[in-house]
Formats: sequence, C-alpha cells, structure tokens
Amino acid sequence: MPRPWTLAAAYAVCTLVWGTTWAAIRFSLEGYPPFLGAGLRFGVAAVVLLLAAAIARVPLGRERRERGLWILNGLFTFVVSYGVVYWSEQWVPSGLGSVLFATFPLFVALLAHLFLPGERIAATSTAGILLGFAGVAVIFSEDLSALGGSEVGLAALVMLISPISAAVGSVAVKRWGRGLHPLSTTAPPMLLAALVLGGGGVAVGEPAHLAPSTASTVALLYLGIFGSALTFGLYFWLLEHLSATRLSLMTYLIPVVAVSVGTFWLGEPMTPRVLLGAALVVAGVALASRR
Repeated sequence: MPRPWTLAAAYAVCTLVWGTTWAAIRFSLEGYPPFLGAGLRFGVAAVVLLLAAAIARVPLGRERRERGLWILNGLFTFVVSYGVVYWSEQWVPSGLGSVLFATFPLFVALLAHLFLPGERIAATSTAGILLGFAGVAVIFSEDLSALGGSEVGLAALVMLISPISAAVGSVAVKRWGRGLHPLSTTAPPMLLAALVLGGGGVAVGEPAHLAPSTASTVALLYLGIFGSALTFGLYFWLLEHLSATRLSLMTYLIPVVAVSVGTFWLGEPMTPRVLLGAALVVAGVALASRR
C-alpha cells in the first residue's frame, strides 16, 4: 500500500486538473467539433501513454481479461461518457454539466454495492453522498435557474448518460483489473476511444467545421496531456488502492475547483451561495469517506 501522502497527492492532482477541464472543453469546442475534438484529445493522450509504456517496458495485452477490459473501459469510460460530454457541452453550461456528472458517485456506489462484495453501501456513506450532491446543486443552482429552451433541456437529459457510463467503466476496472498496470488500463482504451470518436466525427462530416485557433489547440493539448494521460493514469492507479466509491467522491470536489477557476481566471463572482455549496460538498465528502 502506498504512503497516505502519495495517495493524497495523486488524488489532489486529479481533482485540480479535472476541475479545469470543463472550461478547457469549452475552449476546445470553439475550434474542434465535439466527436473529432474528443477523438483528437484521446489520440494525444494515447500516444503519450504508449510511449511511456514502451520506455518503462510495460507488457500490454498478455492476458485475455486485460484485452477484454480494454474494450469495456474504452467504450464506457471514454467513448460513450466523453462523447456525450462533448456533444452536450455545445448547449449545456459547464456548471450544469458538472452538476449532472456529479451524480457519478451515486451510480458507482449502487453498482459497487451490486458487483463489488467489499463495497456495500452503509448509512453513513449514503448520507455523505446525498449531502455532497446537495452541495453541488447549491453551487450551480444559479445555472439551473437561468436555463431555458428545449435544446438545453434535451442536452441536459442526454448528459446523464455520461456519469452512468463512466460508473460502469470504473466498477469494471475495479472488479477485473486487479494487478494490471495503470498504463494498460488507460493507453489502449484511449487509443480505442480516439479511433471510434474520431471516426464517428469524420462519418458525420465534422472535418468541414474545423476552425482551429491557438486557444482551442492549446486547450486540446492540455486536455490530452494533462486532462487525460496524466490524470487517468493516476486515477486507475488510485483505483487499485482505494475503493471505487471513495475514489468517485472526487467528483464532488471538481465543481468546487471549477467555481474557483471561474472566479480567479474568468472573473466570475464568488457568491455566498457558492461558498455554502462548497462547505456542504466538503462535509459530504468527509462524511462519506469515514471508515
């Protein structure tokens, strides 16, 4: 078992970086259409991780379960989940997107209760998860109240597919990925996602809408290298050592980071409602993480 400070550092990096990716996706969509943009993001990440695997001489694909997990993880964690996120963020505000994806721990807890014998739902964990979700709802309640129009409503409904799909991927890796190197559970699935999403974008004619700018390209590279290669490598390493339910609780902290980015980088105000929501999120995570 790694030292607690090592786990905490990896957890913090994932939370901080993923907290900025909602804004980065918005920037990347200005120059890259959704499916093609998501495919390029995971293509960049896959190249970085496969090079790392080659340098570290990590064997890939020697077991049948490993190859099967590549397909499961690639489809559920990356293709479906992020395909939905990129498509939905064309209309759904980034704050609301964070709220909807913050239901991820609820789905993980339910699936873990059903398929991971050591992760039964306890009353304390349930209370913490619900409290954390209430905090996320408070943070972005202004986005929810400001929404209008049939397009936004439909996109928000579709957005709920993303956390469900990601939860299936995480529980599958936790159940069948024990002993596999994190590079194996990230690099090949991301390569699969790059091919499927990129191919889908080409199939629907997205290259005609390409308008890459410096800002959108920088955002794309940031999402590929830091928002995918680094963070998912750390995430699946953490999943080897922490319960799937506890690890999923970082989803409640990510919107807090997103609010901070909006305040200090984009000049958005920090309201008392946001501060109250942040306090509820931290309290919920602390309660749900108790042994």
